[in-house]
Amino acid sequence: MNSILSELLDGVLRIEICRPEKKNALTGAMYAALADAFAAAENDPAARVVLIHGQPGVFTAGNDLTDFLDHPPLAEDPPPPVFRFLQALRTLSKPLVAAVAGPAVGIGTTLLLHCDLVYAGAGAKFQLPFVSLGLCPEAASSLLLPALAGHVRAAEILLLGEAFDAEKAREIGLINAVLPDAGVLDHALTQARKLAALPAASVQITKQLMKRAQAALIEQTMLEEGRHFRMRLLSPEAKEAFAAFLEKRKPDFTNLN
Repeated sequence: MNSILSELLDGVLRIEICRPEKKNALTGAMYAALADAFAAAENDPAARVVLIHGQPGVFTAGNDLTDFLDHPPLAEDPPPPVFRFLQALRTLSKPLVAAVAGPAVGIGTTLLLHCDLVYAGAGAKFQLPFVSLGLCPEAASSLLLPALAGHVRAAEILLLGEAFDAEKAREIGLINAVLPDAGVLDHALTQARKLAALPAASVQITKQLMKRAQAALIEQTMLEEGRHFRMRLLSPEAKEAFAAFLEKRKPDFTNLN
């Protein structure tokens, strides 16, 4: 079964993360499919807007940790699928809209920092548990989240890694609006169609102008985060965190530096 579905209609390329039996946890193959879908949107003039979403009860639980451990993204050349996806996310010139319902963990939250419009259901839950997994931020979230929310609120989210709700996400500027869970996708699709009806060149130039000041910093931050992330994957802390997750126990970092 294809876990990444795409459909182009009325100028909007809808990309659906579709692995509900695993809470839309992302595998390497799914990252590759997402990167390919973004590339297709970039190169297709008929795709004027990209809309990414999951199902009514789940956006994505983040990385599939079993797949992640079986195929760790350690290589630099060629880049692993997850880094291909992050590159496609960073460079997408078309407007990107997200509809979020249910859990949005790890990449499920950090990818929103690159979106232009984000709408979430009232039951959405966001979480960045990188530190608790012995890892570090990715997708330039160490740059973009403090710029968005301020240092102390970003530190609370990134260091403690605790889940937060849609109202807090709206308060810090991560999302545009909180909607009833059942209506979030329809609302996001309506907004995406509004964008698709506007002059495409004007929309893309405006997006580029808004992002130009941080473009080089985002690229540099992603590269630096990627280097640290690869090293952290081999660390004793990450090995303990992943083992504890798979064994369904609390990790013990007390004897690790």
